[in-house]
Amino acid sequence: MPANHAERRERAAALLPAVNADALLVTKPVNVRYLTGLVSTNAALLLHADGTAALATDLRYIETARRVCADIRVVLERDTSGALARLADPARLAVEGHHMPVAEFLRIAEEGASAGAGAPEPVSGLVEGLRVVKDEEEIDLIRTACAITDQAFADVLGAIRPGVTEREIARMLEGRMLELGADRPAFDSIVAAGPNGAVPHHTPTDRPVAAGELVTMDFGALHAGYHADMTRTVAVGAPAGWQRELYDLVRAAQRAGRDAVKPGATVHDVDASAREVIETAGRGEHFGHGLGHGVGLEIHEVPFLGPGKPGRIEDRVPITVEPGVYLPGKGGVRIEDTLVARVDRPELLTHTTRELLIL
Repeated sequence: MPANHAERRERAAALLPAVNADALLVTKPVNVRYLTGLVSTNAALLLHADGTAALATDLRYIETARRVCADIRVVLERDTSGALARLADPARLAVEGHHMPVAEFLRIAEEGASAGAGAPEPVSGLVEGLRVVKDEEEIDLIRTACAITDQAFADVLGAIRPGVTEREIARMLEGRMLELGADRPAFDSIVAAGPNGAVPHHTPTDRPVAAGELVTMDFGALHAGYHADMTRTVAVGAPAGWQRELYDLVRAAQRAGRDAVKPGATVHDVDASAREVIETAGRGEHFGHGLGHGVGLEIHEVPFLGPGKPGRIEDRVPITVEPGVYLPGKGGVRIEDTLVARVDRPELLTHTTRELLIL
């Protein structure tokens, strides 16, 4: 995990005056990890506007917290958010309203009122906004996750043949990623054969692959907390004309989307660059999801590429580009890469060929 957590806390603290807060209570685990380095299922961080901080966690993680977070105060307490809220009293306290349960918010507000403090202020996406642009160490971790993903696909490809089930393919991909050094799969792998390919987030089943079918595989490795995301569609046996036509269309759209990724581009325009290719071919109604999303400590992060979505691409932002066309009852094609926006040209992190592979 990158070691510049103090600098991250300073950047977060500098945002507090803008939300009229003296302190921020961070309770979302991935945000606690981003600001401290602690991986935990029960931890919270109290960050003051002057940059000082306190971390609370329970007995399961306390020794790790003291080691990883030696530069900040560490509190042993199972009620992490409550303990830190009491430390903040009577500061103007902001909380992660997009994450904190309503019951917990109300409890903290009631305890604060009893102590004479003002009501906490819910804020949304403050730390997530800092996480959008990655430093080079973060990008290198994502690059490693993508390399594991690429290699796992290459190693499993030869086993995809008629009779092998969707579930078996998913297990082979996930097992190989673990053998190659992944912490675990980045998300539940998608393997969709034949007509199941028309379901973008199909759950693998015991349905066997048949000759003449397309197989879509959407999977990725998790490495040191950072995610990879890649989708490839292959043909088992010689493809029919409609299958090759569909594949060529999605490949052209995906290329257009990749080429549009550059700092300053709006997320709407990047999406439109790929979507227009599909719409011009008369398949617009069969592409019903956004073009892609940011990726990092979470598999789905800001920015989200889609029609009408707000925001612009910035330098050093890892995102996916994943157009798909889905024909109910017949099948579908999706091609996805993880890449990083760069000033000169986007840097591809997944390198598996985008040519149609015929197995």
